[in-house]
Amino acid sequence: MNIRTMKAVLLTGHGGFDRLEYRQDVPVPVPGPGEALVRVLACGLNNTDINTRTAWYSESVRQGITETAGEQGYASSRDADAGWSSTPIAFPRIQGADVCGIVEEVADDPGSDLVGKRVMIDPWFLDSQHPDDLGRARYFGSEVDGGYAEYTVAPVGNVHAVNSRYSDEELATFACAYGTAENMLSRAGVEAGDTVLVSGASGGVGSAAVQLARRRGARVVAISSADKEQSLRDIGADHVVFRSDGDPVGSIRGLIGEADAAVDVVGGEIFGVLVDCLRRGGRYASSGCIAGPVVEFDLRKLILRDLSFRGATVIPRGGFASLVSIIEQEQVVPLLARTYPLRELADAQRAFMKKRHIGNIVVSVQPR
Repeated sequence: MNIRTMKAVLLTGHGGFDRLEYRQDVPVPVPGPGEALVRVLACGLNNTDINTRTAWYSESVRQGITETAGEQGYASSRDADAGWSSTPIAFPRIQGADVCGIVEEVADDPGSDLVGKRVMIDPWFLDSQHPDDLGRARYFGSEVDGGYAEYTVAPVGNVHAVNSRYSDEELATFACAYGTAENMLSRAGVEAGDTVLVSGASGGVGSAAVQLARRRGARVVAISSADKEQSLRDIGADHVVFRSDGDPVGSIRGLIGEADAAVDVVGGEIFGVLVDCLRRGGRYASSGCIAGPVVEFDLRKLILRDLSFRGATVIPRGGFASLVSIIEQEQVVPLLARTYPLRELADAQRAFMKKRHIGNIVVSVQPR
């Protein structure tokens, strides 16, 4: 029997770019019961790709994500807790969570309406029997193979048909970034009339948070570099504070007084800035800490100011379907910075880590 093969990039272990291996002889996955085979058209990058490859998730790593570490990996890491869930990663692994593709087959339903449809894949694979038990969740491209390949498989419940005029590459900017941003805003309880601080506002998640916060009717203060100010205002930021500002707390308070909420993907020193700008009873949510996972914090601020802190990783059920509806209604716009062919995934990651772009970088797997 002939085995179908495909092009794919395999992550062969933790470390530098030498761990990304472009192959043309990888077997095409076979969908099992309840799964769909998807021909991948485009797949967007996200920080999880870098974090997993370099083993940054390991608790032994105490520093932020640097270009040097992104090139070489973290020597201090431990494989035993190098996955996002503090569990080991099985290699080789095909990464890539942000897929736009075409359904070619549904294993146990050849007449499925999904066959032939352009789709996006919800990257959070919740347990079918216990969907609200977040501890059982698996991430696409981490615990299971993802989209840096010509074909992938996913549970049918995670495969969402999308009716949109956006290109394949534009649709591949949404899944992780916008899903994560909406999850943070939900966990921070952002509502119409709130003032919300957004760190890392020019990145994929940050720029999504700016748009989605405005969609909720909030006033947005974006924190970024000076050269990206106009682009952030164009997508809905009311104010832009430069991260190089010598007194960011003073600048923010001078603009808005105090904030109702903050959503953070940066961590490190910016954590203290955000907390100091929250009003009594303010809410903080984080989905990342690229500037550093370890911070110094006076717990009295949490206690005496009645603050609420929330982590935001796994997206609860129903969240991705709502995001697809928002995309179809064009209530948000895609921010496609650049595309790369699959074989140049390492170069795409290098560009991603430089953080000179606004929005997201995408691998074009099978351009139409």
